[in-house]
Amino acid sequence: MDEIIKIDTIDQYNKLYGLETVHPLVGVVDLTKATIHPNHIRMNMGIYSLFLKHTKCGDLKYGKKLYDYQEGTIVSFAPGQIIGIELKGNAKPSSVGIVFHPDLIRGTSLGENIQQYSFFSYEVNEALHLSEEEKQIITDCFDKIRIELSHAIDKHSKILIAKNIELLLDYCMRFYERQFHTRSKVNKDILVQFENLLDDYFQGKNAENKGYPTVKYFADKVFLSPNYFGDLIKKETGQTAQQHILFKLISMAKDRIVNTNQSVSEIAYGLGFQYAQHFSRLFKKNVGCSPNEYKKLNGSTF
Repeated sequence: MDEIIKIDTIDQYNKLYGLETVHPLVGVVDLTKATIHPNHIRMNMGIYSLFLKHTKCGDLKYGKKLYDYQEGTIVSFAPGQIIGIELKGNAKPSSVGIVFHPDLIRGTSLGENIQQYSFFSYEVNEALHLSEEEKQIITDCFDKIRIELSHAIDKHSKILIAKNIELLLDYCMRFYERQFHTRSKVNKDILVQFENLLDDYFQGKNAENKGYPTVKYFADKVFLSPNYFGDLIKKETGQTAQQHILFKLISMAKDRIVNTNQSVSEIAYGLGFQYAQHFSRLFKKNVGCSPNEYKKLNGSTF
């Protein structure tokens, strides 16, 4: 099994490639200037990283999935993820990017909002592909951060660097939304799959045997990461994947309450709830009345 190198600091990352550390918590990295070229490495990252790939020269592995990523591709990783780099032949990495420690953004607006940048948890095969104009915008963002890092550290440094990183991530969000839009047909196919999977889950024995379904369950079924899948569903429908799951569950519950002679407990267990009171509480919160009240109001013959 390959050794996994733990990277917890910017300096550790820079030393891996023979690069200079300018700031202890952030660095703009140009791998064309690397003096060390590990061609096969696995890293457990304790820092954020985002890279723009300039040329095709090797493979990138996220977890156990391999992605032969192309020119003009952005990939990003959050702390706690394991990534691997495999260069082909004598190829050298040709990427520019940014690495930053979570401590850099603590107490800043970026630190408060970092979770909204869900693409940090996308799989590598869900990478962002840029146009020439978009690549230039991203490169300009890197340059602005690099210029700020060239100044002596003062009381303004942290906030200005964080704001520039936030600007970079906001552009990535915009470009991902463009990518979702341009892949609308593929996304609609995934949405249809999701609806069919929901039907199968609640109509079969899955809910009873496996419990209330998670977004991850459906994301895995369509071979996407939970974050990418959730963002795709939200962009296509205006509702979250979790809201879709809840809507389907309530719809199935109403049908069973009115059209069967099952007890509330039996309906609850059949829909994946371990405790009937949890189901009743959720039903009342979303419908406005209890399951038994709903049965009376809708004139069940059972």
